[in-house]
Amino acid sequence: MIGQGHVGLPLAMRAVEAGYEVVGVDADEQHVKRLLDGGSFVEGVPDARLAAALEGDRYRATTDVAVADGFDVCVIAVPTPLRSGARDLSGVSEAARAIAPLLGQGATVILESTVHPGTTDDVLRGLLEEPGLRAGEDFHLGYSPERSGWGDGRWPQDATPRIVAGLDEASLDRIGRFYVSLTERVVPVSGIRVAELAGLLEDTFRHVNMALVNELAVLAAEQGVDVWEAIEAACAGPFGRIGFRPGPGTGGHPGGAEITWPVKNTVGRGSRLIELADAINTYMPEHVVGRITRGLNHRRLPLRGSRVLLLGLSRAANSGDLRDSGALAVADSLHGLGAHVRAADPYADPDRVPGHIELVRLTPEELAEADAVAVLTDHDCFDYEMAGQAGRYVFDARDRCSGPNVERL
Repeated sequence: MIGQGHVGLPLAMRAVEAGYEVVGVDADEQHVKRLLDGGSFVEGVPDARLAAALEGDRYRATTDVAVADGFDVCVIAVPTPLRSGARDLSGVSEAARAIAPLLGQGATVILESTVHPGTTDDVLRGLLEEPGLRAGEDFHLGYSPERSGWGDGRWPQDATPRIVAGLDEASLDRIGRFYVSLTERVVPVSGIRVAELAGLLEDTFRHVNMALVNELAVLAAEQGVDVWEAIEAACAGPFGRIGFRPGPGTGGHPGGAEITWPVKNTVGRGSRLIELADAINTYMPEHVVGRITRGLNHRRLPLRGSRVLLLGLSRAANSGDLRDSGALAVADSLHGLGAHVRAADPYADPDRVPGHIELVRLTPEELAEADAVAVLTDHDCFDYEMAGQAGRYVFDARDRCSGPNVERL
């Protein structure tokens, strides 16, 4: 398993529990040291689960991919962050170059990282074949979209369907059998590009719908309408229930760029709908900062020099994943405008939090001393009743607090 983050580590643990011997490779030495010491930094993988894998000698964490020499299956689940509207595939390329010399006859390589259609065949395959073996002839190759929510309690790992695709029928069969050993259902598709696009479609569906409710939240605030009440009312109808809520940003991989970027570079035309959704969701951190600034001004306090306490920095509730986090974008903007930013987030890895953000515990004293409190990520562990009552000014972007000093997004 190359990549031991929010996708790779839960998958590694599930593979151990299914009976595999797993080598978890990660480039971050501190992450590897922490894993070897029995400390998990990923939701869905409690320390006890990691300890069981280590004690059974079926899991090894390392920075040296050569430890996995002779592997039967290699899953690549490395980060692919957005850079100028396209995925940075350097992590995928580095992983491919590292494992290519280790490939043996009959081995299987599966890419799970979020990528645009064509990446597995056009990028990964060529790098794996450089030493001389051929995909489809000497080794199996395929793709399965990541399932980063595995193990969060709502979707158990052994009940989460997996989309699978292979370069050829033999690859598809081998990859399907691997995932069937981990979960109760697989969904085979006709080709790798279909699987790559299916993964992006899931992300883009969420992205576009988030843009709709985010734009409604902005418009509703300007008209003095409670968008949260309107959404709840709309959800009561039987025609197209609304399962999305506004927030300080989408959080996580938007997905739209992978669909529009390759098409735009090929035929000169992208998707107006997806690009508009990108613009709306990218604007939300700025909107939240503007609302907090106006709220402070209303209380005759300037943003510069004010103490702002943020509840949550990660991209999703009950997660420590900071990738593409709208909450983190809000924190950075507040700091850039001169606010003293403090944040409570028990899930966030302190080593991943920028130095200008001071991590603190959520206490009555912290709430009382803050000029503004902003609820950005709605972790279930927060005491929202205390926050709503003790905060002098609370900007709630997640509809979790109530009280006379609470202003909702």
